[in-house]
Amino acid sequence: MNNLILASSDRNRAASWRLGLNGFACTTFILDGLDAFLNDVVRIKPDVLLLDSDLLMFNGSVELSTLKKICTETKVIVLVGSISEDFEWALLKAGVRGCCPNDLKPQDLKQVVLTVQQGELWIRRRLTSRLVDELGKTTSKNKAYRSQFGLLNHLTQREFDIALRVSKGESNKQIAQECSITERTVKAHLTEVFQKLGVTDRLNLAIFMSSDSRSGINLENSLH
Repeated sequence: MNNLILASSDRNRAASWRLGLNGFACTTFILDGLDAFLNDVVRIKPDVLLLDSDLLMFNGSVELSTLKKICTETKVIVLVGSISEDFEWALLKAGVRGCCPNDLKPQDLKQVVLTVQQGELWIRRRLTSRLVDELGKTTSKNKAYRSQFGLLNHLTQREFDIALRVSKGESNKQIAQECSITERTVKAHLTEVFQKLGVTDRLNLAIFMSSDSRSGINLENSLH
């Protein structure tokens, strides 16, 4: 699988995470902070970075600024102990694609990585509404974006069905089983859907689908 970086201030914690990532090409970094780490991320260009939240606590605002730069290079998952909802919200706004407990079972951690790799978000439920509201406010100010909602009419029936299922939170595997097609075919259809609608991920697809009266989408349930 694509390469993956583990970054932590704790060797034992990093070793525990690595146990659940069999099959990934993992590189482990034991760090005191993020500033110098940015060059390593740019050099390695990992598909996913698992980042210990402890590394963000040394110098809050500066570290979040560095994190934004890292998120332009790769998908970032922050593993957290006890942090406030506001701090997790700040991580999401900085570009983080997932937050999960740093003591997550190894097999569960692998599922988080696979989910984020597929372009989905892994966040706690009570932040879902906040995130969707924020994106909704942004897109509602953009008349050009709103006019694109008519592009749903350009989807084939199969593409619309798959887009609807994705927006309701179904995985590619579930869709393949329900539609009696392969996961490769699901991915091919989603590529077409994203191109036709001008979106890049499942969250924005959910916003598109929620605008259509045929969908019956509840955005609260469209993210993990």
